[in-house]
Amino acid sequence: MHHLHRQPKASPQQGFAAMAAIFLLVVLAGLGAFMLTFSNTNQLNSAKDVQGSRAYWAARAGLEWGVAKALATPASCPAPPPSFTVEGFTLTVDCTRQTYSEGATTVIVFNFISTASNGGTVGSVGYVERSVSGAVEL
Repeated sequence: MHHLHRQPKASPQQGFAAMAAIFLLVVLAGLGAFMLTFSNTNQLNSAKDVQGSRAYWAARAGLEWGVAKALATPASCPAPPPSFTVEGFTLTVDCTRQTYSEGATTVIVFNFISTASNGGTVGSVGYVERSVSGAVEL
């Protein structure tokens, strides 16, 4: 006797389980991609915060340089050297000098704006710029 063995028909529940498994895989892959993107964005923002802090302190260094030069030679605004960089940031120190009389005394006021930037272009991903200002009265 020869018996034929028949394959049982697939039930509708097996098809539903396969569709549910595929849906679950797609959802988990999407969640993983979102988490990766979110992590990269947070890391980039953190790096920009650090660079922003470094740029601020570089600008402060430029401001203090200008004040020290003005105190040493109050006859005119100091001229910055041709290459003025601090920790990879290019500095520009702008100075204006004003004099006015206060009774019999002549008062000299220096106004400084120090700007530090890392050289990129405004709007690019890695571009950072900070500016500080101050005044000295002699």
